[in-house]
Amino acid sequence: MIRRWFIAGLLVWLPLGATLLIVRFIASMLDASLLLVPLRYRPEALLGFNIPGLGIVLSLLIVLITGFLVANFVGRQILGIGERVLQRIPLVRTVYSSVKQLAETMLSDTDTSFRQVLLVEYPRSGVWSLAFRTGKPVGEVREKTGKDTVTIFVPTTPNPTSGFVLLVPREDVIPLDMTVEEGLRMIISIGAVTPEMAQELVQEKGKP
Repeated sequence: MIRRWFIAGLLVWLPLGATLLIVRFIASMLDASLLLVPLRYRPEALLGFNIPGLGIVLSLLIVLITGFLVANFVGRQILGIGERVLQRIPLVRTVYSSVKQLAETMLSDTDTSFRQVLLVEYPRSGVWSLAFRTGKPVGEVREKTGKDTVTIFVPTTPNPTSGFVLLVPREDVIPLDMTVEEGLRMIISIGAVTPEMAQELVQEKGKP
């Protein structure tokens, strides 16, 4: 009985505590944007006390203003010049390009980005893994293999930020109806949390 109560308590506090820690970490990072403001213009200098969360608001404003500026022709030209400068710096070039491509893949609204969950036989035939379609077919691969391939990402569990990029024939992947969020939740939970549709199917199969 005590063991069951203890596990039930852990199931409440572990996800809650992890969520609070992550939110606190992100909030502290965003709040650090106040360091960009000269010391004499900060709230503690002007008002005599600090305003909690003001740095988060400032960070959101910086992101919105940056997006507004680069959304027009002049802003895109300035951004292009800055990126060309970064491309000339060896180490910075590699890091910046990788992070930018990952961000474009995750945040892009196109149907060829990180938007579809697939089922693929990996790492061997007869064993199925969840994967995500991440890019357009590579023309050179199709020419060399003679097959219509798709670029997929097979994430690791429970950390979906690492994994393997595979070029798989289109006929060897099975599109799933689950959303990307449901697929990521299933991977992070080590398969313990399944989409509602899968849970309903399991319950129906279990009925006499």
